[in-house]
Amino acid sequence: MLNRILTRMGYERRSSNHAPGGDSYWKDFAALRTGPVNADTAQGVAAVYACVQAISETVATLPLHLYKDTGKDRQKARNHPLYRVLHDAPNPEQTTMEFREAMTAAVLLTGNAFARIVRDRDGQVRELWPLSNVQVLRLDSGKLAYEYSERSGNMVRLLQDECLHLRHRISTDGVLGLSPVSVARGVIELAQSEQEHGTATFRNGAKLAGVLETSQVLKPEQKIALRESWGNQYGGTANSGRTAVLEAGLSYKPISMSLEDAEWIEARKFNVYEVCRLFRVPPVIVGAMESANYSNSVELNRQFVTLTLRRWLAMWEQAINAKCLSETARQVYFAEHSVEGLLRGDSAARAAFYASGIQAGWMRKSEARELENLPPIEGLDDQQVEGGNVRTMPSQPYPSKETPT
Repeated sequence: MLNRILTRMGYERRSSNHAPGGDSYWKDFAALRTGPVNADTAQGVAAVYACVQAISETVATLPLHLYKDTGKDRQKARNHPLYRVLHDAPNPEQTTMEFREAMTAAVLLTGNAFARIVRDRDGQVRELWPLSNVQVLRLDSGKLAYEYSERSGNMVRLLQDECLHLRHRISTDGVLGLSPVSVARGVIELAQSEQEHGTATFRNGAKLAGVLETSQVLKPEQKIALRESWGNQYGGTANSGRTAVLEAGLSYKPISMSLEDAEWIEARKFNVYEVCRLFRVPPVIVGAMESANYSNSVELNRQFVTLTLRRWLAMWEQAINAKCLSETARQVYFAEHSVEGLLRGDSAARAAFYASGIQAGWMRKSEARELENLPPIEGLDDQQVEGGNVRTMPSQPYPSKETPT
C-alpha cells in the first residue's frame, strides 16, 4: 500500500532500462513473428487450434473458487471481493469464462499473458483487465514493471503488484515465458507446408503435374500461349475430370508421384500427433480416434486432467495467490479449481466409489450428493437403511472433523 501511495505521489524512482526479457528477448524472435510461423498463423493448423481450444476452454469453464482455511476445514469465501472477480466477472465487459479463456490461449500461443489489477482504496482486487503488447521493464529496485499503450496513445507503466503475469516455462532470462509456437516452429511449419501442398493440389483439380511434349520446335510466345491454354481448359477443380484433346503431335506425360505414393495422408496424421506432443494433449481429445476405444476413453479423459491441465490450473492458482492476495491474506485464503467433474467415471464407477467411501466412514452421504450437484436432504447423514427400512440414527461426530484431546 505504501509503495502504491509513493508511486502516485511521484516519489518512486524507476529505470527506463528494459529487463533482460524485454525488447531484447522479443528481438531474438523477430524473424518468427514476421515469418510464416507466429501465434496467428499457427492457429491455421487444425491440430494447433484444437489443442489450444481444448486446454483454454476446459480451464476457463472449470469452477474457480476462493477458499478460506478455518483450521479444521475450508469454506468458500463468498463475501470476499476477490471471490466475485474470479467466479462471476473480472471486469464489466467480460465474463470470467471469456477472460480466462483468452488469457490461457495467449500463454499457449505466445508464452505470456498480462492483466491489469485494479484495486480499491482498501487494497482489495476489484477488476482484472487483459492487456496486449506489454513491455517488461526492470526498475532500479530490481523489481519488474510493465508498460503498455492505451487506446489514446498514452503509455502506462504498472508496478509488479499491479499486473497479473501468466507465463509458460520461463526462459533463461527468468522474466518472460517461452512461446511453444516459437520453440517448435519446425513442427508447425511442416504442418503448414503439408496443408499448402494439399490445398494447391486440389486447387489445380487434383491433376498430376506433368509436361506436354512435341517433336516440333516452339517459339517462346507459342510456349506461353500453350501453357495458358492448357491451364484455362484443364486446371482447377471446376475442370477436374475433363478429357484433354491433344493435337499437332502433343503428348502429356506425368512426372509427379501421386498423393498415395508420397504417403501424404499418413504424414498429415503423424503431424497431428507431433502437435499433440507439443501441447501435451492426448490425441483423442482433438479428434484423433485411431488409438481410442470404449474401454480406454474414460482413462484418456482422466489423463488429460492429470497430465495436461494440471500445469495450467496450478499456473492460475499460484499466480492469483501471489499477485491478488497480500502476504497476510495468503495465510488464510487461497484459490483453487474444482476438477471433480472431469475426473468422474461412469455412473456405475461413481456409485461404487461413493458406496465404498460411505461404508468405510471417510465420506458422508451428503458429501456424495454435493459432488453430484444434487440438493441436500436434511438429516440424510443420520439415516441408516436396514432391511429396506430407513432408521434415523443419533448424530455421531465426523472422525476427520473431531478435535484431538
